[in-house]
Amino acid sequence: MPKVTLIAYTPDPAKTVAAAAKLCYSSAGIDELRDGLDNEKAASFVEMLSDLGHESPTEHASFTFGIEGVSRSFLAQITRHRIASYSVKSQRYVSEGCFEYVTPPEVEQDEDALKIYEESMKAAQDAYDKITEILTLKHKAAFLAEGKDEKAASRMAQKKSIEDARFVLPNACETKMVVTMNTRSLLNFFRHRCCTRAQWEIRDVADQMLRLVNGVAPELFKKAGPPCVAGPCPEGKMSCGRAREMKVIYEELKNNG
Repeated sequence: MPKVTLIAYTPDPAKTVAAAAKLCYSSAGIDELRDGLDNEKAASFVEMLSDLGHESPTEHASFTFGIEGVSRSFLAQITRHRIASYSVKSQRYVSEGCFEYVTPPEVEQDEDALKIYEESMKAAQDAYDKITEILTLKHKAAFLAEGKDEKAASRMAQKKSIEDARFVLPNACETKMVVTMNTRSLLNFFRHRCCTRAQWEIRDVADQMLRLVNGVAPELFKKAGPPCVAGPCPEGKMSCGRAREMKVIYEELKNNG
């Protein structure tokens, strides 16, 4: 299952955002922006920004996460959030011998489905290993013929072979990444991915991320979560109808983080 770690974040994130916003409304110089800006005043300033819908100053505070135990399917979803930075374990440079994989809870709870699922994972691993072996022999011979020494030819052949062998790997294949988002991007991410309509894996990760950032910058994430936490549900006919319940769930998530 997914594991999220908060690796780093902007020091005093609420004060940083408040100072940036203060500049928009003040003639004070840069050196004076933080004068008298204690935690209480910073929180008040951040709340005012939220009420005004003035979101751009929140981009000055960023948060970096380590995310493990997620699938390549998850990777395809999270990278749709384009205002972020991603560093992902490469299947081109890292061999997937005996690859780890993510099993959906619904599959795990059904004996017949799980059996088929695990068989398909083994088949994918076998295909990956066989293709890697075949291509490695082919590429090594070619590199040796070009005059490369044994060690270099083996290394280059292995790398070139896994570039193509990875195409048989499933979406379930486990990956890990480092992700950095600013506060504004995170608030947008939470609006979309904490919603009950979000896919289970990315929703799990979003909840963990929200719990972590709320623990270090509660002023910035007071209204964070699915849209129904801070206002009406925008899903119309697709609404889960659980707005009241979701408010309680995310209040507890933030209070018990």
